Amino acid sequence: MNKGFLATVLFVFTLCAFGSANAEGLINGAGSTFAYPLYSKWAYEYNKKTGIKLNYQSIGSGGGIKQIKSKTVDFGATDAPLTAKELEESGLMQFPMAIGGVVPVINLAGVKPGEVKLTGELIADIYLGKILKWNDKRLAEINPGVNLPEEKITVVYRSDGSGTTWIFTNYLDKISKAWHEKTGTGTAVNWPTGVGGKGNEGVATYVKRLNGSIGYVEYAYALQNKLTHTRLSNRGRAFVEPSMDSFSAAAGNADWKGTPGFGVILTDQPGKTAWPIAGATFILIYKNPSDCRTTKTMLEFFDWAYVNGVDMARSMDYVPVPLQVYEMMKKAWAKDVKCKE
Repeated sequence: MNKGFLATVLFVFTLCAFGSANAEGLINGAGSTFAYPLYSKWAYEYNKKTGIKLNYQSIGSGGGIKQIKSKTVDFGATDAPLTAKELEESGLMQFPMAIGGVVPVINLAGVKPGEVKLTGELIADIYLGKILKWNDKRLAEINPGVNLPEEKITVVYRSDGSGTTWIFTNYLDKISKAWHEKTGTGTAVNWPTGVGGKGNEGVATYVKRLNGSIGYVEYAYALQNKLTHTRLSNRGRAFVEPSMDSFSAAAGNADWKGTPGFGVILTDQPGKTAWPIAGATFILIYKNPSDCRTTKTMLEFFDWAYVNGVDMARSMDYVPVPLQVYEMMKKAWAKDVKCKE
């Protein structure tokens, strides 16, 4: 993302923040930092085309869920899909906007991106505090020829309620019995060790600054911050690189139609080339909104993003939602969203 574009987006977002939720031509949303770079790009381009402004607060999925439930925003954004029961109880519907990947990133002098290989079991034990140094025997065994230093591992995690954390811990929970028993899955968990950073931005900043650190961020943040990613063993025991192709492979067999609330989970999917920590990012809106004009404006924006934002998504290393999923979403909007006139 170039500095000029980012400055313009931040100006638009800041300007919008002083508007009311019902101001004409203004959409208010909050949540996922995973999707923030993509929503920023879409907002910028849509504003140039239509004059409609998007005020999006990148506060994490947990915050997005809280704000939409408290009716302080027009939409919430989360990478941790709500269950059908949660959606029903809150009068909400959800739909996916894009697919991406959560990537382990490290800070080791002299190590190139993709040079270090990890397994889910090893990541779990690092985050559980069982593996303390980079030259641990278990790490050295799967990384022959890599100069792993006798350096303390500093674990970095998300300190805020986060869908990125939910995807990451959902994966570890599936892979590691010890992780399942001690920590489990959630947008926020009791981390056994490490330091916390707020947002994908905070984790990326810590990893860049702390020698010997390991963290997890959405792939776009790894690229933008020039962080060193690792390769990762998938269900087929193949070591794969994070990429649009490996994220697409993980999403290839997803059953969107048969999953209640479209809440598809993409971690630890089968496939030789599948990235094991993939996930979708979702939008939450009310089925019975009180402001029909804003709801119509908002859905027009999402419809435009589905159709016209495909190349932008790809350019920022997100996988666009498949056409058949978009068609299902349009039918769901027509069927489920009912305004109070």
